[in-house]
Amino acid sequence: MSSIDVVSSGAGAPHAAASRPRRDLSPLARLAPFVKAHWGDAALSGLFLTLSTISTLAFTFALRLMADKGLATHAAALIDRAFLILAGVAVALALTTGARFYFVNKLGERVVADLRAAFYGHVVKLDQAYFLKVRTGEVLSRLTTDLAIVETMVGATVAVAIRNFLTVVGALTVMVIVNPALTGFVMLIVVMILAPLFVVGGRVRRLSVAAQTRFAEAVGYAGETLDALETVQAFGREAAVTARFKGAVETAFKVSVARISARAAMTVLVMILAAGGIGLVLWQASLDVFVRGDMSSGALLQFVFLAILAAGSVGSLGEAWGDIQKTAGAMARIGEILDAVPAISAPLHPTPLPSPARGEIVFDKVTFAYPGRPDLPALSGFDLAVRPGERVALVGPSGAGKSTVLRLLLRFYDPQGGAIRLDGVDIRQADPAQVRARMALVSQEAPLFSGTALDNLRFGRAEASDADLAAAAKAAQAETFLAALPGGPDAALGERAKTLSGGQRQRLAIARALLRNAPILLLDEATSALDAENERLIQHALADAMVGRTSLVIAHRLATVLAADRIVVMDAGRVVEVGTHAELITRGGLYAGLAELQFGPRAA
Repeated sequence: MSSIDVVSSGAGAPHAAASRPRRDLSPLARLAPFVKAHWGDAALSGLFLTLSTISTLAFTFALRLMADKGLATHAAALIDRAFLILAGVAVALALTTGARFYFVNKLGERVVADLRAAFYGHVVKLDQAYFLKVRTGEVLSRLTTDLAIVETMVGATVAVAIRNFLTVVGALTVMVIVNPALTGFVMLIVVMILAPLFVVGGRVRRLSVAAQTRFAEAVGYAGETLDALETVQAFGREAAVTARFKGAVETAFKVSVARISARAAMTVLVMILAAGGIGLVLWQASLDVFVRGDMSSGALLQFVFLAILAAGSVGSLGEAWGDIQKTAGAMARIGEILDAVPAISAPLHPTPLPSPARGEIVFDKVTFAYPGRPDLPALSGFDLAVRPGERVALVGPSGAGKSTVLRLLLRFYDPQGGAIRLDGVDIRQADPAQVRARMALVSQEAPLFSGTALDNLRFGRAEASDADLAAAAKAAQAETFLAALPGGPDAALGERAKTLSGGQRQRLAIARALLRNAPILLLDEATSALDAENERLIQHALADAMVGRTSLVIAHRLATVLAADRIVVMDAGRVVEVGTHAELITRGGLYAGLAELQFGPRAA
């Protein structure tokens, strides 16, 4: 499968959930494996749900016993016994309800925690092409907002729905035993209440999906603007981006209000029908007791209590049904991402890379175009062979395809034509994790993470010793500024280490790469954020680090590649010149022109 396939397929479509049929609860089936993994808690949840329902129904028998065998006899002993039985049932109901609450909520928290971890674990394995179609902010919305909806359902709504369903079934069963005729009235009420649930429930679910989608779009836009906040403020666009975000939020709000209105209308209708039904039951039951004498007062008390239980449970089922519909929409959206299959993955039987690593790299007639731009190839018949331990510099004008070479080598994408071999193995036949383990990357952006400087260094090699950390920092000329930080290397650097200057972040990123101790070093404008003095120091450090390693260096500033064993000049995705600095200057080609622009007429 190519990287284009995954983003054009339905699996990764951002809004596929909106096309699902109404009342489709199939997305909730995804929760089954997570529940099954904790079957013990699930079984105890089901047990105490059942016991609490039985205790509730038993309470009605205790009420009937109190009325018929206690209060009606005017005998103190019988009244005492009836109230003792009633108290015992109440205690059992309290204990089973408390146990039900504990195990159901524990199961819900556990399931959602596992789902959240599985979701994130899947997202970080998706290939780069996927994120060309789905914004990071939208993914984060599903990780937070949609999973919060699922958490509410699993931890509360499902338990309420099951409890009320069991209560309805149990209450109706007992009511048939007590008075079959009156039960007919109750069954009619149930049908009258359930009908609008199914009619309005579909609309509620569609509106829920729409609201969640609109909100995710708003969050996605907010994430983009916050990532580029300096640019927003520099161009004075605060009001404009705020207005656009407010518009997206208002759209989501309007859809949410429509959903709330539908839910409110459904709740009003259900409550009116339930109240009317209870009135009918009370009217008919009063005739049976006080006119026809077909029921005892205790039976009437029990039946009315059961009818109220049944009607109240059906009403609660209406609300729970709306929540379940909403959760089905959230799970559908979560499922879209879980269904996305990474285009870059290990084959069923990966070819192991040779050990020890040599660091030999071969690009053989590689052709590649980024997803969404098939008519603009970034590489066209690109050929390059790098010997083990060789230092090769890639230079050329912007858009020549230099960074694409590194992305393909790291297997962020797969080429549409040709092959890339690492130590003689086609990297498409190898495990991507093994391929990347042999490389250390320093990119132009030098992305770092919140936490301390040492945390960022250990991102390169978690098991590195303190001595290794100190050596890497020293080699990258980062030792002095790290020691000068308030709190030293253990000081928190803030989100994305923004408390550091651009040059400091770059040096820390270089130290992280050196700590990885990989046989292949990839430098993509690694010294772009450094001043001349720091660049000179880093060049010496990198020169030492490149000894014994295969190195691919991308640089627009040609002064940084003069010491390369070979300079590969690229243009329009092809190799147009290869040689040393002196050789390329002598030829008078593209490199000579670039060198003259930077160094002047004395480029040689």
